Amino acid sequence: MIKIANVSKHQENPMIKIANVSKHYGSFQVLKDCTTSVSKGEVIVVCGPSGSGKSTLIKCVNGLEPFQSGDIIVNGISVGDPKTNLSKLRAQVGMVFQNFELFPHMSITQNLAIAQVKVLKRSQDEAMDKGLKLLDRVGLKAHAAKFPGQLSGGQQQRVAIARALAMDPICMLFDEPTSALDPEMVNEVLQPRHLHGPGRHRRGRQQGNLLRQSAFGTGAAVPRQDPASLSRGCWADASIPRRRVRRLSPRQA
Repeated sequence: MIKIANVSKHQENPMIKIANVSKHYGSFQVLKDCTTSVSKGEVIVVCGPSGSGKSTLIKCVNGLEPFQSGDIIVNGISVGDPKTNLSKLRAQVGMVFQNFELFPHMSITQNLAIAQVKVLKRSQDEAMDKGLKLLDRVGLKAHAAKFPGQLSGGQQQRVAIARALAMDPICMLFDEPTSALDPEMVNEVLQPRHLHGPGRHRRGRQQGNLLRQSAFGTGAAVPRQDPASLSRGCWADASIPRRRVRRLSPRQA
């Protein structure tokens, strides 16, 4: 038996709502009755050991992975509904992957512009202008003409984040974007001002608001406003004094 998380009373109209989601790979169950929600502007981090289902859960949110039961609602749209246009939904949901996924034969500005032109139908000039502004925000404007292979791993991941933001997403998904980096490169991704913009101060450090978007990610890829842990694909809510923490863990049968 799994204890189902209770949705906070402050999340009546969440940006992302995950309700009793279960997923199997054949006879192996990856996710079991997962339930939670992410409010507009809220940042949620899912933490857990390798193989616990973090990446699978993130990919279910925008339909990259199908699930067998339950439902996921993103901005009022059901991901599991066969009638849902997943391509259109994904165009509104930014995603940053573990391994950058940049086009190696394109320059940095071309990498940022291509989806804007192909999907959002922006003009080439408008897309380039948007891309350059975001590159400047992540501190990489001077590298705009370079190719991905000429950048460090941390720089490439910052380009990937800028590329996702260039689509003006309604929310952001982060799938452990620092896991493929050397330890010295992790701070290069986590510290730039694109992740820690104007916001509240907590424990002596600035709490960024990620362009006022909702963020749902795994590992240490997003500011830990609301960390969580995932084990064996199951989770439950718990309260910690002076700080609400959503913990994802199995309940013993």
